[in-house]
Amino acid sequence: MSVLKIHPTAIIDATAELDSSVEIGPYSIIGAKVRIDSGTRVAGHVIINGPTTIGKNNHIFQYSSLGEAPQDKKYRDEPTLLEIGDNNTIREFCTFNRGTIQDKGTTKIGSDNWIMAYVHIAHDCDVGNHTILANNSSLAGHVDIHDHAILGGFTLIHQFCKVGSHVITAVGSVVFKDIPPYVTAAGYDAKPHGINAEGLKRRGFSADSILQIKRAYKALYRNGLTLDEAKIELATMQATTPEISLLTDFLNVSTRGIVR
Repeated sequence: MSVLKIHPTAIIDATAELDSSVEIGPYSIIGAKVRIDSGTRVAGHVIINGPTTIGKNNHIFQYSSLGEAPQDKKYRDEPTLLEIGDNNTIREFCTFNRGTIQDKGTTKIGSDNWIMAYVHIAHDCDVGNHTILANNSSLAGHVDIHDHAILGGFTLIHQFCKVGSHVITAVGSVVFKDIPPYVTAAGYDAKPHGINAEGLKRRGFSADSILQIKRAYKALYRNGLTLDEAKIELATMQATTPEISLLTDFLNVSTRGIVR
């Protein structure tokens, strides 16, 4: 029979549910209504409060605080959630807050994400899969980060913003508007600087697909079109280049306007 690999100095609430393969390091505290699935390792001096669910094969490094109450003055101790998927690396001093009833009630982090030291993910954020959040990136409340996005170190995202798939931001970017898929953004406030061509190559996009995405970027930013006119052109392009549908779908749900 397998046994929990829990350091004797760790404190585990009686209501916490831990798979038998979970490892908990010294002086960590696992609070009430926390569930942790198989293969997940929690280093020393980590605090995880509930309600929080954590999936399989995550590695949570020392001094992180996960599932704490949201930093929202409207919060009145409602039973909101933090959900973390599988195969995530969460480095030192990260802080992830639970959701609020004013929104989804849940903060979500997907799977296969690489989250570096001192990253803050605020209430009601939704982080997809295969993202990289570099050191000291901070997400205000209600932010969506889509799959394969990369945030450079010290990137700050304003509340309610969306960051599209395959986006990359430069170090120190401050984002006040939505960033469409494939775009490279930089500055304070962040502005578009072409597409993330190198990232697309690494993820197996064909040369022709990348060329068409560059054409789509020009339609959106360089050809003097209004946003509505650009949407029409992109809708035509996606008939022959399915990858463009990421752009058109994103533009249709953007609420803050896009970086310019």
